[in-house]
Amino acid sequence: MRSTVRCLQASNKALLRTRSTSFIGLGRMGYQMAYNLFSKQYIQANDSHFVVCDAIPDSALSFRQRFLSEYPDAQLSIANTPEEAALVSSQIITMLPSSPQVKSVYSQAIVPTLQRIHANSSESTLCIDSTTLDVDVAREVASSVINAGAQMIDAPVSGGVTGAKAGTLSFLVGGTEEAFLVAHPLLSFMGQRIIHCGPSGAGLAAKICNNLVLGVQQIVVAEAMLLGQALGLEPSILASVINSSTGSCWASSVNNPVPFALPGKSPPCEREYEGGFATALMLKDMGLASEVAQQRHSPLPLGEAAKDIYSQVIQATPELANKDFSSVYRHLKGHERR
Repeated sequence: MRSTVRCLQASNKALLRTRSTSFIGLGRMGYQMAYNLFSKQYIQANDSHFVVCDAIPDSALSFRQRFLSEYPDAQLSIANTPEEAALVSSQIITMLPSSPQVKSVYSQAIVPTLQRIHANSSESTLCIDSTTLDVDVAREVASSVINAGAQMIDAPVSGGVTGAKAGTLSFLVGGTEEAFLVAHPLLSFMGQRIIHCGPSGAGLAAKICNNLVLGVQQIVVAEAMLLGQALGLEPSILASVINSSTGSCWASSVNNPVPFALPGKSPPCEREYEGGFATALMLKDMGLASEVAQQRHSPLPLGEAAKDIYSQVIQATPELANKDFSSVYRHLKGHERR
């Protein structure tokens, strides 16, 4: 039987809320993060309660079915709306596509709910947003949440879907020291490195800068691998050289775009570029870097060039939008043959 949050409202809501965690957004990253978080919380305290919410109802249903197949005695409900999720949980994690969705979910659902809860109650609430979004939007949202009587951190992640599944993500956190310390135990269930970068928005600033580097690196790794093959080098030999030399980087050593260039590993290129960080999301992140650089008058020549290349990838081959961004290699390889 499907359990929804309506079933919870007949019980002691205040008591239940203190041991309940809601996860809103079950995309490629959010699904794996929520699964790690809930499973480790359940093992630590089997009276914990969990709530999932997604814009695609089947995603939440699929998550619940899978989780309960492994933990049949766990209490996991589905919220039909973010408002329902916020109403029943004192810990709320969001992992959404970008700025518009975060603004909508918080301003129209979570913040009004928190205002009602905290108006006549001393209950505490922690909000964690792991979306990669505009820094100024994140600061506005955090201010609204704090004014509603809750705590909030921005905690974007690094490590991709592979890291989310393995529980080895890095969290780049922005917020007060107090909120960081409250959130740390939750984040440790999903990641290995948890870095307090500064006040609200600082985590996102760090994430945008990191992904700027990553986006540029993935393109030049693709270029180098194509050039090396044109010069007669075996991909695995060239990758070994790069990965043990000054050109070493994650884009080559973990996410190399050439099939079988990394013996013993299975990057997305060996699955037709499925299961990684979508090209459309990398384009979004490059766009965020471009926008904030323009606002701060910071030069971004390589970043702008990389953003244009990812845009060209999607325009030329739309199906690559949802493939791992290392598929830029396939795009460049197509140009090589012309």
